[in-house]
Amino acid sequence: MELEEKNPDPKYGESRKFDPNFKGPIHNRGCTDILCCILFILALLGYFAVGILAWSQGDPRKVIYPTDSRGQFCGQAGTPLEKKPLLFYFNILKCASPLVLLEFQCPTTQLCVERCPDRHLTLVKAKLGSKDDREYYQQYCKPGVDFTKQSPPEILRDGLCPAMLMPSKALNTDHLLPPQSHRRCLPALGTMKGGVVVVGNETTFDAGQGVNINATEVLEASKKSNMVVEARQVAMRIFEDYTQSWHWILLALVIAMIVSLIFIVLLRFLAGVMVWVMIVLVILVIGYGIFHCYMEYASLKGEPGADVTIRDLGLQTDFSVYLQIRQTWLAFMIILAIVEFIIILLLIFLRKRILIAIALIKEASRAVGHVMSSLFYPLLTFALLSVVIAYWAITAVFLSTSNEQVYKVFNTSECEYSRETCDPKTFNTSNASAQCPDAECLFAFYGGETLYHKYLILFQFYNVFLFFWCANFVTALGQVTLSGAFASYYWAFKKPDDIPAFPIFSSLGRALRYHTGSLAFGSLILSVVQVIRVILEYLDHKLKGAQNKFAKFLLSCLKCCFWCLEKCIKFLNRNAYIMIAIYGKSFCTSARDAFFLLMRNIIRVAVLDKVTDFLLFLGKLLIVGIVGIFSFFFFSGRIKAVEDAAPSLNYYWVPILTVVVGSYLIAHGFFSVYAMCVDTLFLCFLEDLERNDGSAERPYYMSQNLLTLLKKSNEEAKSVD
Repeated sequence: MELEEKNPDPKYGESRKFDPNFKGPIHNRGCTDILCCILFILALLGYFAVGILAWSQGDPRKVIYPTDSRGQFCGQAGTPLEKKPLLFYFNILKCASPLVLLEFQCPTTQLCVERCPDRHLTLVKAKLGSKDDREYYQQYCKPGVDFTKQSPPEILRDGLCPAMLMPSKALNTDHLLPPQSHRRCLPALGTMKGGVVVVGNETTFDAGQGVNINATEVLEASKKSNMVVEARQVAMRIFEDYTQSWHWILLALVIAMIVSLIFIVLLRFLAGVMVWVMIVLVILVIGYGIFHCYMEYASLKGEPGADVTIRDLGLQTDFSVYLQIRQTWLAFMIILAIVEFIIILLLIFLRKRILIAIALIKEASRAVGHVMSSLFYPLLTFALLSVVIAYWAITAVFLSTSNEQVYKVFNTSECEYSRETCDPKTFNTSNASAQCPDAECLFAFYGGETLYHKYLILFQFYNVFLFFWCANFVTALGQVTLSGAFASYYWAFKKPDDIPAFPIFSSLGRALRYHTGSLAFGSLILSVVQVIRVILEYLDHKLKGAQNKFAKFLLSCLKCCFWCLEKCIKFLNRNAYIMIAIYGKSFCTSARDAFFLLMRNIIRVAVLDKVTDFLLFLGKLLIVGIVGIFSFFFFSGRIKAVEDAAPSLNYYWVPILTVVVGSYLIAHGFFSVYAMCVDTLFLCFLEDLERNDGSAERPYYMSQNLLTLLKKSNEEAKSVD
């Protein structure tokens, strides 16, 4: 029955020897990789310290409320500006300056006001006009201005009031947050017949001091000002869509969880049938996607604007626009057709190995049936990962908002103090004010020169690095826990009598008590590679506009190499964790033993292991496809029966994409139990072949199902060899 192979290469170590005392995962074990355990604990303490420091220094209000020229929040409750929620620009024309794009700040005084001006009025007319005009105009001036004692030139020289007011309206950049947050007064622009731009039905304005401005100039300045908040507008609209659809998203994810659980349960009892049903359904679901894309492509034929190319359309914040052109559906159809072709081709070439892999999945189903608590372990992993992600996100927000208010000198004429840091409290008596009469000390951005602010970028890097380390540690803990439980099942000679009670809890306890250091070591290696990949992605983003072709080529090669390295490390870590769960050795020793064991049985690895992974991936694809298709029809309002129940959204792709990604993560969580079970049983299977020969003195621990699998794998391996 044993496969007649050549003697294994001695460089891959000696085969396992028969040990009558070996009964599965070793209980008498000691702590491993203690140094790395201590390092991980110290890193966590440092992470908590960074979080506390960030929470004490940061202020998330800076990304919610607009700030005036003194860095004060407009409309914030409990402050003197609570009833002044709108941000008003003294001279909107200065927002057309390139400085807006460089420093994200208009070089003009900005003031928090109660309401936007609704009429055109100059400072001179207000000064000479009625009391009502002066009181109305004074709303848009700095506190302390006195129209009776100061002349218009003095007021303009000191920057106390704008030269003129024009009809404006509040630009609400956030429909989700309270009405007082994130609104700016911008000119009430419009167009008359013939495309003439107007502001309040006027094409030109008296800006005071004999200067006239055109409404078109105001339009250009408004566009530049709007660019500052446009990206945030998109983010806030997406956030608003989440508030409108979160309960439907949650329902879809619950459905995905139920479908995944049903699929796993059916796989337990009908493994062979379910695998073939899964294969057929995946082909049908992708086939329907191709058919739907073709129907949409055909229905847009002859429609106005449908033949516009994606390149001509450019980047649009409203992604539903792309669904109105034929090229988008053609691209979707081609992508799905390629995926369908690849899957069918793989199924044709792997048809014999699929039958063998089904036998391994059947055995995994039996193992899961005896260790049912393993199906619920992904919930613990999800909970721990949620805590890690939440801590990282909150810390990142507080770190990014922990800068202090920085003021700079803004001016229109030549000035040696231009763009230098200044203090608004003492600016009027400084040399800059004396030498540059038209200069102003305005709030520029949030920064700082303290020791904390100098190392702020390092804190952000530390936050990202610890996020990867903690997330990988949680994943590693799950892998060791599951592999320890399934190894207990495999090495139980009389199943289920010899299976220990509560195998999941026993395995989790061993992992935390003895192998925290080994898990931290493996996750640290993986985290270093992932952080390097993040840095390479950042550099690639920065070099997009560069003309250096060699630098781009080198960067692409590095990205490819580190992607491959990450995949290799994940594979080695996974198998190392299985050996840690069984033998309780250190990470490096376990990784070496697992690698050598696989290399001594490389043919069986090719025949069995990867084909099983492919079948489980198809299962994830099926669940994502089913839930994704239904969510598309629901959120796009194409199901007439529930059309009224569908929420009104800015971008209906937001909940669809969330449901698709969430469904994949949920399906991956449930199928990861099966995948870990298969990998563990496979390594135990190889160990069993090396330790025993099937005789009465050295019987196999494998079941009858795996004995049949062994015969088939021998035949298949011989054909491969």
